[in-house]
This record gives sequence, structure tokens and C-alpha cells, in this order.
Amino acid sequence: MGKQLLIPTDLFDLAERVITENKALGRTIAVAESCTGGLVCAALTEVPGSSAVLERGFVTYSNESKQEMLGVQPDLIEAFGAVSPATAWAMAQGALRQSRADVAVAISGIAGPGGGTELKPVGTVVFARAFRGDEEVNAEQQHIEGEDRAAIRHQAALKALKLLLP
Repeated sequence: MGKQLLIPTDLFDLAERVITENKALGRTIAVAESCTGGLVCAALTEVPGSSAVLERGFVTYSNESKQEMLGVQPDLIEAFGAVSPATAWAMAQGALRQSRADVAVAISGIAGPGGGTELKPVGTVVFARAFRGDEEVNAEQQHIEGEDRAAIRHQAALKALKLLLP
């Protein structure tokens, strides 16, 4: 009987690579999640030995939590929206400030079925990666095709894990 996983195998396999490869470098990570609601951290903590790499995770679903836990400025969210490269970048920077991690990834998006607009339809997801001591902006907006909320969140979590690979 194989081991039972709480998460899909593809997420586990990628999370295992993230843990193994970052551990080999002695690099720690933090994750700031909105639309994925902790799915990335759940995948990482499914891996034995993940405590050597995952420093902490933030689930900041509301705008208020992004402001209170990560220090995202309210005027930034007001100007660009919670689902914007600017907000994702601020979330990643905040995750570094509020942790001891070497690298942080942030995810914010519209998983649906509601909440989309013409400019930001369902499936719009933003990602940002920040490295301690490096101010370079590494943020992007993508459209994730998915038949439903679960599929969009799954693909967003995979993309976030890929960003955590060295």
C-alpha cells in the first residue's frame, strides 16, 4: 500500500523538489497566499523534512489581512487592486519583512466562479518572488485556464511552487 497524500500527486512531487533543492542550498522560504488559501504551504508541509526549508506561510485572503500581516499599503490596493503585480510584489516583500526566510513567493488571484471583471476575468492570477536583500521586482500577471475554482487554484499552486525552485 502506497503512502496516502492529502494533496494531488503533482503538487506533492513539485513540493518535494522545492524542499530538496532549497535544503541543499541552505535556503529558507516563506509563502504569502491569497486565492490558494494555504494550498502551497499544505503541499510543502506534506513533504517530510520540510521544516528545514519552510520558514512560515501567510494566508492573507482579505485586503485587511494583506495590510495587517504583510504591511501592504491600503492606497496600493486601492490604486491597483488586490489582484495586481504591485500588490503581489508588496505581499512578497512583506512576507520577507515578517519572516526570516531567504526567498518569498506571493499569490493573489480570482479563482471564481464570481469576482471577475472584463479587465480581470476569473482565472487572473498574479505571482511575485522576492529575495532578501534584492529590490528587483519579479512580479507577473497570468490568466490561468481552468474549468472551475479547484482547477484554477491547483494551477496557481503549481506555478507558485515552480517559483520556489532555485
